[in-house]
Amino acid sequence: MKPFSEASERNRAPILAVLKRIFSKTPRVLEIGSGTGQHAAYFAAELPHLAWQASDRAENLADIRQWVANPIELDVDKPFPEVDADAVFTANTCHIMSWPQVERMFQGIGAMPSVKTFCLYGPFNYGGKHTSDSNARFDAMLRERDQASGIRDAEAIVALAGQSGFGLSEDNAMPANNRLLVFFRERL
Repeated sequence: MKPFSEASERNRAPILAVLKRIFSKTPRVLEIGSGTGQHAAYFAAELPHLAWQASDRAENLADIRQWVANPIELDVDKPFPEVDADAVFTANTCHIMSWPQVERMFQGIGAMPSVKTFCLYGPFNYGGKHTSDSNARFDAMLRERDQASGIRDAEAIVALAGQSGFGLSEDNAMPANNRLLVFFRERL
Protein backbone atom coordinates (compact mmCIF):
# COMPACT_ATOMS: atom_id res chain seq x y z
CA MET A 1 0.00 0.00 0.00
CA LYS A 2 1.25 3.46 -0.93
CA PRO A 3 2.33 5.37 2.21
CA PHE A 4 0.26 8.44 3.04
CA SER A 5 0.62 11.20 5.61
CA GLU A 6 -2.38 13.40 6.32
CA ALA A 7 -0.05 16.06 7.77
CA SER A 8 2.00 16.15 4.56
CA GLU A 9 -1.20 16.57 2.58
CA ARG A 10 -2.37 19.45 4.80
CA ASN A 11 0.90 21.38 4.97
CA ARG A 12 2.06 21.07 1.36
CA ALA A 13 0.21 24.10 -0.08
CA PRO A 14 1.38 26.60 2.58
CA ILE A 15 4.95 25.30 2.25
CA LEU A 16 4.74 25.53 -1.54
CA ALA A 17 3.69 29.17 -1.34
CA VAL A 18 7.03 29.99 0.32
CA LEU A 19 9.13 27.60 -1.78
CA LYS A 20 7.80 29.07 -5.05
CA ARG A 21 9.30 32.39 -4.03
CA ILE A 22 12.51 31.10 -2.42
CA PHE A 23 13.30 28.50 -5.11
CA SER A 24 12.19 30.61 -8.12
CA LYS A 25 15.70 30.54 -9.61
CA THR A 26 16.95 27.35 -7.97
CA PRO A 27 17.73 24.48 -10.37
CA ARG A 28 18.44 21.61 -7.91
CA VAL A 29 16.98 20.83 -4.48
CA LEU A 30 17.92 18.02 -2.13
CA GLU A 31 15.17 16.98 0.28
CA ILE A 32 16.50 15.37 3.46
CA GLY A 33 14.13 12.98 5.21
CA SER A 34 11.56 12.60 2.44
CA GLY A 35 9.41 10.32 4.61
CA THR A 36 6.47 9.08 2.57
CA GLY A 37 7.66 10.87 -0.57
CA GLN A 38 4.48 12.97 -0.84
CA HIS A 39 6.25 16.31 -0.53
CA ALA A 40 8.83 15.29 -3.14
CA ALA A 41 6.12 14.28 -5.63
CA TYR A 42 4.02 17.40 -5.03
CA PHE A 43 6.83 19.97 -4.99
CA ALA A 44 8.54 18.45 -8.04
CA ALA A 45 5.27 18.67 -9.99
CA GLU A 46 4.51 22.21 -8.81
CA LEU A 47 8.07 23.49 -9.35
CA PRO A 48 8.88 21.93 -12.74
CA HIS A 49 11.85 24.23 -13.36
CA LEU A 50 13.90 22.43 -10.72
CA ALA A 51 15.19 18.92 -10.13
CA TRP A 52 13.92 17.66 -6.75
CA GLN A 53 16.06 14.91 -5.23
CA ALA A 54 14.32 12.89 -2.51
CA SER A 55 16.42 11.17 0.14
CA ASP A 56 16.00 9.23 3.35
CA ARG A 57 17.43 6.34 5.32
CA ALA A 58 17.69 3.05 3.41
CA GLU A 59 14.71 1.45 5.14
CA ASN A 60 12.37 4.20 3.87
CA LEU A 61 13.42 4.25 0.20
CA ALA A 62 10.98 1.57 -1.00
CA ASP A 63 8.03 3.60 0.31
CA ILE A 64 9.34 6.80 -1.28
CA ARG A 65 9.71 5.00 -4.63
CA GLN A 66 5.93 4.59 -4.68
CA TRP A 67 5.73 8.39 -5.04
CA VAL A 68 8.93 9.34 -6.91
CA ALA A 69 11.66 7.57 -8.84
CA ASN A 70 15.26 7.38 -7.71
CA PRO A 71 15.36 8.55 -4.10
CA ILE A 72 18.85 8.30 -2.67
CA GLU A 73 20.06 7.05 0.68
CA LEU A 74 21.02 9.82 3.06
CA ASP A 75 21.44 8.94 6.70
CA VAL A 76 22.83 11.75 8.86
CA ASP A 77 24.68 9.13 10.91
CA LYS A 78 26.77 8.30 7.82
CA PRO A 79 28.86 10.44 5.46
CA PHE A 80 26.65 12.46 3.12
CA PRO A 81 26.50 11.17 -0.46
CA GLU A 82 27.85 13.32 -3.30
CA VAL A 83 24.83 15.35 -4.44
CA ASP A 84 24.70 18.31 -6.79
CA ALA A 85 22.23 20.63 -5.08
CA ASP A 86 21.77 24.38 -4.89
CA ALA A 87 19.32 24.19 -1.99
CA VAL A 88 18.20 21.81 0.75
CA PHE A 89 14.68 21.34 2.08
CA THR A 90 13.67 19.26 5.07
CA ALA A 91 10.33 18.96 6.84
CA ASN A 92 9.53 17.56 10.26
CA THR A 93 12.95 16.05 10.83
CA CYS A 94 14.65 18.05 13.60
CA HIS A 95 12.14 17.06 16.28
CA ILE A 96 12.43 13.37 15.32
CA MET A 97 16.24 13.25 15.24
CA SER A 98 18.44 13.38 18.32
CA TRP A 99 20.30 16.66 18.81
CA PRO A 100 23.64 15.10 17.70
CA GLN A 101 21.88 13.96 14.51
CA VAL A 102 20.54 17.48 13.93
CA GLU A 103 24.11 18.77 14.37
CA ARG A 104 25.40 16.22 11.84
CA MET A 105 22.68 17.21 9.36
CA PHE A 106 23.74 20.86 9.57
CA GLN A 107 27.42 19.90 9.29
CA GLY A 108 26.66 17.81 6.20
CA ILE A 109 24.72 20.64 4.57
CA GLY A 110 27.45 23.11 5.47
CA ALA A 111 30.02 20.86 3.78
CA MET A 112 28.12 21.03 0.45
CA PRO A 113 29.65 24.13 -1.20
CA SER A 114 27.02 24.34 -3.94
CA VAL A 115 24.17 24.69 -1.41
CA LYS A 116 23.24 28.35 -1.00
CA THR A 117 19.76 28.00 0.54
CA PHE A 118 18.38 25.80 3.31
CA CYS A 119 14.66 25.61 4.14
CA LEU A 120 13.62 23.93 7.38
CA TYR A 121 9.96 23.24 8.20
CA GLY A 122 8.57 22.09 11.54
CA PRO A 123 7.55 23.11 15.04
CA PHE A 124 9.98 25.16 17.11
CA ASN A 125 10.14 26.63 20.59
CA TYR A 126 11.07 30.28 21.07
CA GLY A 127 12.86 31.51 24.17
CA GLY A 128 12.70 27.97 25.53
CA LYS A 129 8.89 28.02 25.49
CA HIS A 130 6.34 26.13 23.43
CA THR A 131 4.32 28.28 21.05
CA SER A 132 1.06 26.46 21.82
CA ASP A 133 -0.52 23.90 24.11
CA SER A 134 -0.72 21.47 21.18
CA ASN A 135 3.03 21.79 20.60
CA ALA A 136 3.67 21.17 24.32
CA ARG A 137 1.57 17.98 24.13
CA PHE A 138 3.30 16.92 20.91
CA ASP A 139 6.72 17.51 22.49
CA ALA A 140 5.77 15.42 25.54
CA MET A 141 4.59 12.60 23.26
CA LEU A 142 7.83 12.72 21.26
CA ARG A 143 10.01 12.64 24.38
CA GLU A 144 7.97 9.80 25.88
CA ARG A 145 8.56 7.75 22.74
CA ASP A 146 12.25 8.72 22.45
CA GLN A 147 13.96 10.89 25.06
CA ALA A 148 16.47 12.12 22.45
CA SER A 149 13.77 13.62 20.24
CA GLY A 150 11.60 16.67 20.85
CA ILE A 151 10.75 20.13 19.59
CA ARG A 152 13.93 22.19 19.23
CA ASP A 153 14.53 25.80 20.23
CA ALA A 154 14.62 28.05 17.17
CA GLU A 155 17.51 29.99 18.69
CA ALA A 156 19.62 26.81 18.94
CA ILE A 157 18.78 25.93 15.33
CA VAL A 158 19.76 29.42 14.14
CA ALA A 159 23.05 29.17 16.07
CA LEU A 160 23.74 25.75 14.57
CA ALA A 161 23.03 27.10 11.09
CA GLY A 162 25.49 29.92 11.75
CA GLN A 163 28.19 27.42 12.67
CA SER A 164 27.55 25.74 9.31
CA GLY A 165 27.85 29.00 7.37
CA PHE A 166 24.15 29.88 7.04
CA GLY A 167 22.27 32.91 8.31
CA LEU A 168 18.55 33.12 9.01
CA SER A 169 16.78 35.15 6.34
CA GLU A 170 13.11 34.38 7.05
CA ASP A 171 10.99 32.87 9.80
CA ASN A 172 7.61 32.15 8.19
CA ALA A 173 4.55 31.31 10.28
CA MET A 174 2.75 28.22 9.00
CA PRO A 175 -0.53 26.53 9.93
CA ALA A 176 -0.76 24.21 12.95
CA ASN A 177 1.90 26.11 14.94
CA ASN A 178 4.71 25.25 12.53
CA ARG A 179 7.37 27.49 10.99
CA LEU A 180 9.36 27.53 7.77
CA LEU A 181 12.85 28.84 8.46
CA VAL A 182 14.85 30.03 5.45
CA PHE A 183 18.62 30.24 5.67
CA PHE A 184 21.07 31.60 3.09
CA ARG A 185 24.76 30.77 2.97
CA GLU A 186 26.93 33.51 4.42
CA ARG A 187 30.26 31.71 4.16
CA LEU A 188 31.80 28.31 3.39
